[in-house]
Amino acid sequence: MPVASKIIVAFAKTLDLVLRLYIWVIIIRAIISWVNPSPYHPVVRTINRLTEPVLGPIRRIIPPLGGIDFSPVVAIFGIYLVQSLVVPLLYRLAFLVM
Repeated sequence: MPVASKIIVAFAKTLDLVLRLYIWVIIIRAIISWVNPSPYHPVVRTINRLTEPVLGPIRRIIPPLGGIDFSPVVAIFGIYLVQSLVVPLLYRLAFLVM
């Protein structure tokens, strides 16, 4: 297997892992929002900083309806869409380079 192929496969696996972890971070943020902990807690601040760049723009497009924020659901759906389209394309590209 050529080096370029290995690099593309490694990038595809890394991207897949990062997207899976990000889904879990979004789920954790949604669960934390139900409990309503102190916004100054370092864990809460870190999770908010990690997820706000994705959830903020979605919230501007789809505001909370009836007090329910659907932005995590939309973000997770979008991440799954990227995972199902981009990662397989990278694998195919890696095997074309061979």
